[in-house]
Amino acid sequence: MSRQVTAPGRAREYETIYILRPDIDADGAEKIGSRLAEVVSREAGRLTKVETWGRRRLAYDIAKHRRGVYVYLKYLGGGKVVSEVERNLRLSDGVLKYQTVLVRNDVEVQAVNVAEEDVKFERLELAPLEDDRDESRERQLGLIEPERRVDRTSEAAPPDLEDGEEGEAEGATDEEES
Repeated sequence: MSRQVTAPGRAREYETIYILRPDIDADGAEKIGSRLAEVVSREAGRLTKVETWGRRRLAYDIAKHRRGVYVYLKYLGGGKVVSEVERNLRLSDGVLKYQTVLVRNDVEVQAVNVAEEDVKFERLELAPLEDDRDESRERQLGLIEPERRVDRTSEAAPPDLEDGEEGEAEGATDEEES
């Protein structure tokens, strides 16, 4: 595999999407984000975009989790930046999965304008995690009809009959049948 050397003032553009555990607190997510920002700047890279996509359903269960918090990073740098970012993600307990993609190979660093609010890690404010109901594979595929709730008012005695009258009414029907 040949190594491609970039010219001075030029870099490669990468995107990394990582998935955090769904039960992560705001401080834990902020710690991971600040560590990644520090790694990118230490390795002579440059963050260009940071987005928090929030808690979403995963395509498949990862480490017994059905949901995860998605975070998107876009940055400029060389191969060392990517390897350090991925190494830090791998060592972090709060990260379930990550993937990095090369977007463009030869980017002029000075030509890229970055707004300061685009590279700030937002404070993660998520609603409390509700338990997902375990559904069988058949129910997920729609082979079994969903359970219907039983209406408790229809099972009760009619409102015009009282407890004493209900017993007498049943007794009368028994006598008529015999």
